[in-house]
Amino acid sequence: MKESSTTSKLFYEEEKATKIFLWLFYIFYISFELIYYYIFPNIYGRGITRPQQGLGIWVYVILFGIFPLAIYFMKKGNPYIVKYLYIYSFILVDTVHTILIYYGTDKPFGSGDIAEVVFILFAPIFVNKRYFWTVSAGMVLKYILLGVLLLDVRVVVPTVIYIILSAIAYIILIRFNSYIGSLIEVHEELRKTEKLAVIGQMAAAIGHEIRNPLSSLKGFTQLQQERYPNTNDFYPIMIQEIDRINSIVNDLMYLGKPKEIKFVKANIEEIIAYTLSITQHQAEKEKVTIETVIAGPLPPLECDSHQLKQVFINLIKNAIESMPDGGRVKINVNVLDGNKMKISIRDEGCGIDDGRIHNLGEPFYTTKNEGTGLGLMVSNQIIQDHQGELTFKSSVGNGTTVIVTIPITQTFGK
Repeated sequence: MKESSTTSKLFYEEEKATKIFLWLFYIFYISFELIYYYIFPNIYGRGITRPQQGLGIWVYVILFGIFPLAIYFMKKGNPYIVKYLYIYSFILVDTVHTILIYYGTDKPFGSGDIAEVVFILFAPIFVNKRYFWTVSAGMVLKYILLGVLLLDVRVVVPTVIYIILSAIAYIILIRFNSYIGSLIEVHEELRKTEKLAVIGQMAAAIGHEIRNPLSSLKGFTQLQQERYPNTNDFYPIMIQEIDRINSIVNDLMYLGKPKEIKFVKANIEEIIAYTLSITQHQAEKEKVTIETVIAGPLPPLECDSHQLKQVFINLIKNAIESMPDGGRVKINVNVLDGNKMKISIRDEGCGIDDGRIHNLGEPFYTTKNEGTGLGLMVSNQIIQDHQGELTFKSSVGNGTTVIVTIPITQTFGK
């Protein structure tokens, strides 16, 4: 539904830009033809000249004849081709027309049309770099070709003028792209903020109510397991699932009301060691080996160690779960530029394609069948609270690398 809405908006904007272009093209073209070839010559006592030279009246027939074709493409839902139809037709017709007028004669070169300026200066309204380069290169190459065929240096003047106009149009195009990019980023931020607000409201409403019965349920389950240790193999699974639900509630509670961060000096080796002790059982169960490479000695890290442990537990668990048939997780820790700590976690799982990797960390987005997307979201929020960055590198079939970069010394309030 969202993709269809986006396509519809793009089509509507392209259609509007095409209509504006068609109006401008014919208004400027007709005005120029009337003034330059009819009104201006009659004022100075000269007759009508253009229809008697080159392609003659066929110039008008062709350029006005493609208008019904343009309307046809727009009604068929393909306005994107119209701008190319006009630029290619104009360049071809004008080139042939000019060659027929000047080739083999000693007439001084004096061709040119205001429509060429319209093509160049209004190319940015389509916000399409390929079309812009088609227009700019087409106009410049047309005059270079005419200069070679006609052996006339006068083509240098329009060539230089159109290069300058193309540079101006390119700056406008870059600004359009930058502005649109900024709007997209703002829209994405607003969309994420709205999702976070929904999660926060939901967490505040139900988080506390869920946690209380979960505690009672887990207590009674453990009590039953102690009373009848050999009668039921499902107690460990029940307790494990209760812990999983509690973990989801904790994530929701964190997003709804982020905890206050207490920055203290901590040893990154101890944080990683604690994380490995928590995840080691799951790794052995899934036949996954974990290798750790620490480029020591490392300076102490100013952080909230409890929150960072939560981040690395989430990331290592994700790495383990990405390899259901076993594999290897490699953790590298080193210092960047003397002021940042870099921790990379690489797995040998199936990997993630480029179209999906950019969505990691968004609310409720997950690549796992039974995931919620909250773990990465909470991890990303914690790293941002530490003025750090969480990035992903992945390719299908080659595994995924998660890179955590955190300043060694925090600068809040400094």
